[in-house]
Amino acid sequence: MAIPDVKLIRTPRFSDTRGYFCETFQRADFAAQGLDCDFLQDNQSSSDRPGTVRGLHFQRPPFAQTKLVRVLRGSILDVAVDLRRSSSSFGRHVAMELSSESNEQLLVPAGFAHGFCTLEPDTVVFYKVDQVYSAAHDSGVNWADSRLGIEWPVASAEANLSEKDRGLPMLVDLAPVFE
Repeated sequence: MAIPDVKLIRTPRFSDTRGYFCETFQRADFAAQGLDCDFLQDNQSSSDRPGTVRGLHFQRPPFAQTKLVRVLRGSILDVAVDLRRSSSSFGRHVAMELSSESNEQLLVPAGFAHGFCTLEPDTVVFYKVDQVYSAAHDSGVNWADSRLGIEWPVASAEANLSEKDRGLPMLVDLAPVFE
């Protein structure tokens, strides 16, 4: 991974004639790998069409969130941008395709903005967070900020996104959040 604090998680999948079974989170197994998160809330989103962009979102301290992201149906380009000013990777990003078929999850630590773009219709994304949502601490970075160098799979004019996300500031205009 280009930024070591962002982790790709693979869990075993057991298949038979009925389909498959997998444990996507088991606290002791994660802790044994140094990933000791106390997840408090589960979130799920459904996006009807490809090219739907959600992000780049984060919450300000003390409600900053670590996220464990997986795709239940369809596929996404999942992106995490380092917002920690003291980090050598500040302003850099990790982009990874996740799908319901890959059985992979992305662990996005607190201090990162997170977002994704759907690659298929009717995509469902599920993620666990270690801090509850706080509207007063909700913030973000503009997904189309060219200085971030993210190669999104959709042109800006074609993207399906909220007005809130369209109006998020560029990274250069964002006051320091994570020192």
